[in-house]
Amino acid sequence: MNLAEHSPIAVSMQGIVKRFGSLIANDHVDLSVRRGEVHALLGENGAGKSTLMNMLYGLLHPDSGVIEVSGRPVKFSGPRDAIAAGIGMVHQHFMLVAPFTVTENIVLGTEPTNGPALDLKRARADVMEISARYSLAVDPDARIQDISVGMQQRVEIIKALYRGADILILDEPTAVLTPQEIDELMGIISGLCGQGKSVIIITHKLMEIKKCAQRCTVIRRGHMVGTVDVADVSEAQLAEMMVGRTVMMQQNKGPASPGEPVLTIRGLHALDARRLPALRGLSLDVHRGEIVGIAGVDGNGQKELCELLAGLIAPTSGNVILSGKDVTRRAPWQMIDAGMGCIPQDRQRRGLVLPFTVADNFILEKRKQAPFSKRGLLNQTAIREHAEFLVEHFDVRPRDVNHIAGQLSGGNQQKAVIARIIGNDPRLLLAVQPTRGLDVGAIEFVHKALIAQRDVRRAVLLVSLDLDEIMSLSDRILVIYEGVIVGEVAARDANAHKLGLMMAGGRAHA
Repeated sequence: MNLAEHSPIAVSMQGIVKRFGSLIANDHVDLSVRRGEVHALLGENGAGKSTLMNMLYGLLHPDSGVIEVSGRPVKFSGPRDAIAAGIGMVHQHFMLVAPFTVTENIVLGTEPTNGPALDLKRARADVMEISARYSLAVDPDARIQDISVGMQQRVEIIKALYRGADILILDEPTAVLTPQEIDELMGIISGLCGQGKSVIIITHKLMEIKKCAQRCTVIRRGHMVGTVDVADVSEAQLAEMMVGRTVMMQQNKGPASPGEPVLTIRGLHALDARRLPALRGLSLDVHRGEIVGIAGVDGNGQKELCELLAGLIAPTSGNVILSGKDVTRRAPWQMIDAGMGCIPQDRQRRGLVLPFTVADNFILEKRKQAPFSKRGLLNQTAIREHAEFLVEHFDVRPRDVNHIAGQLSGGNQQKAVIARIIGNDPRLLLAVQPTRGLDVGAIEFVHKALIAQRDVRRAVLLVSLDLDEIMSLSDRILVIYEGVIVGEVAARDANAHKLGLMMAGGRAHA
């Protein structure tokens, strides 16, 4: 008997240091994961979580420190070595070949053969055996392009198990799942741990850590804050460990008092980038003084709706009315002039001009208007004063208005985008995935900003894949499925089960 194989510690990472030039991404970080446990890895953006896991999976090499797997010191030259040591990783963006079947994806690169030929019959039987053993029901003959996101994730997990994984790293595993799929995933994780597997989850969702993890290691700015038993701490305590200050987890907002309609959409049809139907007769209204949330699984028309409202694409039919004016086929600058303000999903590609200064970014839509220009000449004093007001009011750090936007942290880039858009005083604020990739401290700021806009009688349309965010901020929730609004729920009556059924194409019942 080899005692190392029966070590109670599945993974030990001690004194891990990783530098990228002058940046220390991990500074003597320790991580110990027990056999058969779910261990959460928590930290702000840029805290060093992914760097640490990339070293465990062989994608990066530590500058110093020791990694042990099942009691044995290891030095991985690449992911192949990590896989051979029993480590599997399911990335946030799945590594699957869409036209291939489930079976073909699972065995890809390690295909069983019968002589020189691929033995698909044996491969299928192996997949079915693993599927049954770990209660991971899949159709081995279905093509990846025809199955749900939740089912694709199961395929990724089976693929890791097929390669002998005893330690699974799951990177933001619930980011694109419905509530029902999240519940199923939690059951799958519990079942895997019940059979001796160890699972490491990288997630920003504190509620999910409380639901499924036994222990949690918190990293802040490359340093290890500590490892705690999840049962002994609250979500608020975990958030405070992560950001170093008290965080308001739930925003206090009074009841909405909606006024007249600001946005009216009727019978909207539009095509996606492949020229296939994306919106199929969508209709909705957003009133002054309310936040309307759109909930749905990614890929059900949200992208096209947002691009259409921003003036980036045109509908094939239907009407968009903004503050009483038909703006159905207006260009982006015309939508802005009509009162549209859009916080885009991708702050770097569509929210900021990264080589520009913060001050120059703040006047992108106003650079030809007084007091920022006169007779074609920019008024640098007015531009600086405007920028100084916004960075102070929206807490953009550093306060230097001449700082290059591309050198800001992700959270401060988002604050800069929000400062500019709200500073334009829009009648309708379209917020698309406004907290995507942000830590809880930055999320708290963004949520307060959206509620403040509602409270000064602006109309807010929130499009998010985070159902907790939708339920927390919205006054009304609309569910989108296959390009149509299939249901409306008042926020006070909403729950994850009811919304999740509609998001999956079912009907909610009282």
